[in-house]
Order: sequence, then structure tokens, then C-alpha cells
Amino acid sequence: MKRRQLIQTSVFAGTWSLLSPLARAIGANEDIRVAVIGFHGRGNNHIDDLLKAKGCRLVALCDCDESVLAKGKERLAKKGVQVQTFTDYRKLCESKEIDAVSIATPNHTHVLIALTAAAHGKHVYVEKPVSHNVWEGRQLALGAEKHKVIIQHGFQRRSETSWAEAFAWLKEGQIGKLRLARGFCYKPRPSIGKSAAPMQVPSSIHTDLWFGPRDVVPVQRTKFHYDWHWQSPYGNGDLGNQGPHQLDVCRWALGDPHLPESIVSLGGRVGYEDDGDTANTQLLWLEHKGKAPILFEVRGLPKAGMNYGGGMDKYKGQDIGNVIEYDGGYLSGGHNNRCSVYDHKGKVIKSFSGTVMHHQNWIDSIRAGKIDPIRGAESGHYSAALAHLGGISLALGKKENFAAWNSSNKNALLGEAAQRMAAHLDANQVDLAKTPISMGAALSFDPQKEVIIGDLAAKANPLLKGSYRAGFTLPI
Repeated sequence: MKRRQLIQTSVFAGTWSLLSPLARAIGANEDIRVAVIGFHGRGNNHIDDLLKAKGCRLVALCDCDESVLAKGKERLAKKGVQVQTFTDYRKLCESKEIDAVSIATPNHTHVLIALTAAAHGKHVYVEKPVSHNVWEGRQLALGAEKHKVIIQHGFQRRSETSWAEAFAWLKEGQIGKLRLARGFCYKPRPSIGKSAAPMQVPSSIHTDLWFGPRDVVPVQRTKFHYDWHWQSPYGNGDLGNQGPHQLDVCRWALGDPHLPESIVSLGGRVGYEDDGDTANTQLLWLEHKGKAPILFEVRGLPKAGMNYGGGMDKYKGQDIGNVIEYDGGYLSGGHNNRCSVYDHKGKVIKSFSGTVMHHQNWIDSIRAGKIDPIRGAESGHYSAALAHLGGISLALGKKENFAAWNSSNKNALLGEAAQRMAAHLDANQVDLAKTPISMGAALSFDPQKEVIIGDLAAKANPLLKGSYRAGFTLPI
């Protein structure tokens, strides 16, 4: 058999089975009845993918913004698709007319909604990052086992035969040993503005449901939707937004290990002052015992002069993607279904392309009652947690003179990336002497217990978990 046929036909090799009453109740000729929860942005892609998927029917929508909900229902009606609508995810999860939910709400409610659905016997697709913090991710994985439901993460590369074929080919030693897994998020992120006073939340939004586990507080940003990504109580910055996609590819390259033993990050929010508190410029170094290291870079500022019209930097052709380095060359690919292996002179050795729709894989997994672990909740937890751990390192760091740090740094690969970062900031008139970035704390981690160990344990471990107010605690 050709490699692609082998990969496609052995999709459930090494899977674990789920024998819930709901899974057994779905007959071979019955459609999976699916609801999409949260669709002001990415959730609309979920809707479109599910409308194309075979073996399912989109039967319901849920959003705590009634304006968004009404527009979504109207859009589907024009396509001849009639759906129930809910503002409260809890009411939707209680419905016996729904078999599965696809979640694209803000990060801080991903696991809350996913586990609520799972507790009601519903299968779950949850957008990246699957969790808002490390502890939540582990609860999600435990919930999939406890409730015997399919929970799939939103890392689409895992359904693209190109990357699977490439890693299978490289595993044969075609260009030698893996040396370093690089990921990049060079993605334009202009200022979100600096509000003089809290905004008036639109009356169409049920704020109690939007805040969910977090305290209901005044909203200090100029745009209600999307810009929550850059405020840490709700989002995870680009390290935890775009980053988990490419961090997942890095983990895949390493053979899908659990969490790392060593973490350090540096960076900050520079180039402007706004209502965001997450880094727009960041480096993350991760070490798994016995594995090649991972080096991830975030750049939200443009190539030069704070001119977003001038484009973004690239590293070996990638701005949002991966460069996985081996003895005899490297694997490079972007945020899509294509990747190529190059020699050290940049000549293509072999190219790969091809994809299977990620939501279709989810539906097929539900119907089969089993899921390939590479698309399951635990794998999603590990890849998202890489970003969360980087966030903790940065949060515990201190602003420091870059030149002094650079002169004392002993990690040559991290140092080279840091010098490129400094040159990038200089090109955007960011003076690191006057606007120092944070040099994150070097963390030691126990991947079995999933806790931070060593001198910083007392300060760091509380950051592994978020806050959960009454009525919105995780159903564990």
C-alpha cells in the first residue's frame, strides 16, 4: 500500500473505544445531531464545515449575544437550514435532541462548556486552545474518559495527510536526526486602543453567561468581541491563540511526548500601550527529557517602522508555520495542508500535500465510537499546555536589561532567536534600554504530576489553575 493509503486506512490504529449508551444508540444510518456554541468568529467556520460533513445534521446554535444568534439563524435559513437557538449553553446541553456540540467560545469558557456537554452524554469538538490553563486541560482529558464521549481538539494539522506523511517519511531517518522543532507566529497585531473608561456592554449580550467562571467586572476595551484574546482573564495572547497550532506540530515532530521538564520564556507587550496585557512579542524554550528542544517565536509588530502595510518578517519562508530541523535539512510548512522537506541550501527534497476535513474526522469518530489519540482531548491538552506554561514563565519574570541578559545567556539557540527579536524590535523603533522586556523565570516541571517543582513552585503552581465563581465551576 502507498503511505497515504496506509495512513488513511489505519486511522484508528491504537485508538481507545467508547461504549456510552449514546454512542451505541447512533445507528449506521442515523445522522449525528450537532449544535455550534459560539460563532461570532471562528464558530462560523465550524458551521460551514459541519454543513459539508457527511453523517451529521446541524440542528442548533447557541450564543450569549442575541444579535449574533439572530444573524446566525437568519444566515442558515437562507440556506434552507432550520435550527433551534439557545442563549444559555446549559439549556442546550440538557436537550435530548442534540448529540454533539462544537465549541468556539472565548478561551475561558472552553472547558466549562465542554465538560457540561460531556456530563450530559454529548460528544464535543473544542476549538484551540482546548483550555485556558493547564489544570483545565487535564480535567478535559479526564472528562472524556469519565463520560465515555468523543472529545476532539481543533488542531487541524492532525487531519492533514501531508503532515502525517512527512513525519512518517522523516521517522525513517531520511535526513537524519531531529535537532530542533521551531514554531512561528509572526502575525500582525496592531494596538487594540486605550479606553478612557469602561465600555457600555451591548444590551444584546448576556454578560453573566459571557463572563462564565470569571468575575463580572467592567469591560476595559474598545471592542467587546475578539479583543478579549489580549486580556489574560479570558484569552491567552497569540502564544495561546495561534501558537498552539504550531506548538502541536512541534510536539508531533518530537513523537508526541507529554509535558516538558524545563520551560523559559521572555518577551512583553511593546510598541504601543493599549488595553491588552498579553505579550505581542515572545520567545518560548521547552525541553522534554531525551527529546530535541522546541523554540517558539511570537511577533505581532510588522517588519519595520510600525508599518503593517509593509508585511511581516519570515524565517526560512515561514511567518505562521513551522521549521523542523534535522541533521540533513528541515521540514517547513505553514498554517495549511502543505509542507516540504529541504536540504540546508534550501533545495526541495520532497513535498507533501493533502487533507481530510477535521470536523468530518470528528463525526466519523463519533459514529465509530472511538478516536485516534492524536486528535483526542489529552493530546489537545498537552499542546495547549505548552503555551500556558510559557505564559506562567513570563508572568513570573522581571523586566531586565536585554544586553545584560544576552551577555550572560548560555543557550546559543535561544540567544540567536533573542538577538533576531531585538533587531526586529529595533526596526520598529522599540528601544529595549528604555522599554525593557520581561525575562521569564526558568521553570522545572514534573510531567507525571503536572506541577511545577523547585524553588518557584509555591509562586508558580497557583497559576496552573484559573478562578471559578459560583454557578460556573467545572462539573468534575
